[in-house]
Parts: sequence; structure tokens; C-alpha cells
Amino acid sequence: MSESRFSYSLEQLQEMGARVLQLARAAGASAAETDISLGIGQNVSVRMGETETIEYNRDKGVSVTVYFGQQRGHASTSDLSEQALADTVAAACNIARYTAQDPFCGLADADLLATEFPDLDLYHPWTIDVEQALEIARRCESAAREVDPRITNSEGAGVSTYEGLSVYANSNGFCAGYPSSRHSISASVIAESDGGMQRDYWYSTARAAEDLDTAEHVGRLAGERTVRRLGCRRVKTVQVPVLFEAPLASGLISSLINAVSGGSLYRKSSFLLDSLGTQVISPIVDIEEQPHLRRGLASSAFDNEGVATKPRMLVQQGILQGYLLSSYSARKLGMQTTGNAGGNHNLLVRHALGQQHQPGFEQMLKEMGTGLLVTELLGHGLNMVTGDYSRGAAGFWVESGVIAYPVEEITIAGNMKEMLNGIVALGNDVLVQGSRQVGSILVERMTVAGE
Repeated sequence: MSESRFSYSLEQLQEMGARVLQLARAAGASAAETDISLGIGQNVSVRMGETETIEYNRDKGVSVTVYFGQQRGHASTSDLSEQALADTVAAACNIARYTAQDPFCGLADADLLATEFPDLDLYHPWTIDVEQALEIARRCESAAREVDPRITNSEGAGVSTYEGLSVYANSNGFCAGYPSSRHSISASVIAESDGGMQRDYWYSTARAAEDLDTAEHVGRLAGERTVRRLGCRRVKTVQVPVLFEAPLASGLISSLINAVSGGSLYRKSSFLLDSLGTQVISPIVDIEEQPHLRRGLASSAFDNEGVATKPRMLVQQGILQGYLLSSYSARKLGMQTTGNAGGNHNLLVRHALGQQHQPGFEQMLKEMGTGLLVTELLGHGLNMVTGDYSRGAAGFWVESGVIAYPVEEITIAGNMKEMLNGIVALGNDVLVQGSRQVGSILVERMTVAGE
């Protein structure tokens, strides 16, 4: 594993982290922590076969947090010179001296910090030059445009590569880091028929380039998804089952995760307060957190505070087994951190009776019978306190288990608590595009508002 593409090595960043902590200690801080990161990226896009954008980025930064007892100060810089580090530590110390005391702030407990650092296979540089990237983007866009002659325009296709190197260190003796990578291919095109225009897109993302879908596959899906939306209608207001296709089903799981995360809980801005040990989602659902998946998009041996991450069942047969907490939110709630400072790690959403009970997408449609397949959501219509949910939507009307026609300019509404408990099926069409791995989700009943 080479880190030569970065301006500094992992060892140099670790030395820099130790230096920051030394400066904070010399300034009188009782505790301190620092996060140092480097990033290298290349992004290209084409539109209608022509080069649209070429972007390079090379980022670096240091954030410093110091504690004077229960007073906290934070400062950051993008300059990694010795003088800049000293100035940043001094700024953080000055801020801390003027802040109010907070009995819940402080470093993570030393006995919870990670001591083992398995190789999770997260670093796979994609060493393609601009011309190679542009060629991939052109192939992707061309595949999309060739799907149907009604595809008359394009919002473009893009190829993105990214490599990062980061180190976290604190005065409880923790200092560790690792390199990582993330790459993507995407396309978005426009189709026109009978005076109507529609657009849709598709993308693939992975730690390693060989794990990406081919440019042709991404483009073809983008084109097919666009064409199938031509001839959209509206539907009458009705209560029916709603099937969220896999890319959107992840959002339902996100709503649950946000509601059982520390910040929402201690602020009492959650529709799932005091829900530990209770049913928060349909009993057919298991959710497992797996932080150590090789090449996982949200894998890590430790969280943003250095706390060791551990596999666990977050939800078992619909019953919540644990919250997602950082050290601060855990202390506010009188609990212990769950190693989720910075968010969740790879969540695997599965049927509680096993994957053999997860039907394919066509079978999901048949199980729904008559209802709405949602493929696009608009706006942010969830009230986190009450769970009330209302969002603009587009997709397809389904009759007798078969897609009948595309629909748009509708609103779907319900209550998130009831929606989660009303899940009647999980699909096996699992997408791996982020930190939550879930297939299509069928909700028993929602209000679809149209004409």
C-alpha cells in the first residue's frame, strides 16, 4: 500500500498530531484532540460528447479541540506549517477560556479506545489521467443516449476519483489513521416526447475502480430510467400500498437512524424517544451494523473519537437493541458511547427470517398488487418530533402487480412511525451506494395525493 501520492506520509501526520497535543499541553490544556487530513481528487464531466469540466482538488486541514476542565475550544487551519499549528492551538485555547462550562464535554473514555487496527482494504487509488477519465465519461453518456432516439439532451456524465489520508490523535494516548479511496461514475440524460420532457440518472460508487459498474452499464440504466418516465400522468387521491425502490428505501432507514441517534434524543427532537427495547420497525426487519466490512463504504476500526467500533445488531425483529451515540450524547443521556461519533457504519437491512424471504423486484410488484412505485422524492418533508411525513414524489402506477404508467406531480404522506411499522416486504435488490445496504421496501398503506 503506497501513500506516495500524498504530500505527507501517515507517520508524518502522526508526528504532527503528537506535536499538536504537545503544544496544547504546554498551553495549559487539561486534554486535547486533533484530526489531520489530506485529500486528492479528480473530477471530469462531458456533455453531448464534449468536455464540460475538469477539476483537480488537493486539500489538507487540521482541526484542534482543547479542554480546560469542562471548557472547550475548537479551531482549524488548512496550513500544516509549524507556525500555523502553534497559532491554531493558541486560538483554540483562547476560545476555550471564554466558553461556558459543559459537564458533558471531553474526550472519549480511554478504556474504550481502539487498540486493534485490521486492514479493511479501503485504499485503492485509481490512477487514470484526464483523457482516460474523459473517455470513460463519454462511453457512459453515449450508452445512455443510445438507449432510445427520444433521448435528445444530456445533463452530462462524470467520473470522479478521490484518495484521502487522515489521522486522529488525543491526549488519552490514541493516535491512528489510514488511507482510503472512493470513486464514482454517473450519468444523467433528458428524453422528450409529445411535448413532455423527463430526466433521470444513475451512478456507481466504490472504494476500488474494479468494483464499479461499467460505464456502459451505468449509462444504459440512466437512459432506460429516463425513457420509462415519458408520458407521465397524475393520479387521483387515494390510500394504497407504496413501494420505495432501493435507492429511496435507504432514506426510510436514514429516518429511523436519525431518530435513534444521540443528538436527536438528548434534544428531544425525535419521534422515537425512550424507544430502546421497543418495536420501532416492522418485526420482519433486522438491521445489523458491520463496521469492519472489507472495502465497505462506511467501514472503520474506530469512530471520530478513536472509540473502537464493533459489529452489533441494531434492530432485531423490529426491536431496537441500541442507540447510536457519541461520547457527548451518551453522557447527556447517562449512557455509554456506541462508537458512532461521526455517524453509522455499514448498516445491513435484512429480513428477520433470512434472505430467502426477500423477494425480487418483480415479485414485490405482484405482492403490492395495485399501488404506487416511488422512484423520486422531492423536498424534505419529515417532522422529526412528530414523525409526520409528506413529500413530493414521482414514479409509476402499478395495477395487478404490473407497472401501468408513469406518474408525477403527486405527494405521498403518512407518519414515519406508522410507515416503519407498516413495512410488509424487503426486496433482494440491495444496492451498495453508501452506508446503508437495503433493497426495495414495501409499505402497507400511505396516502397518495394527486388530482
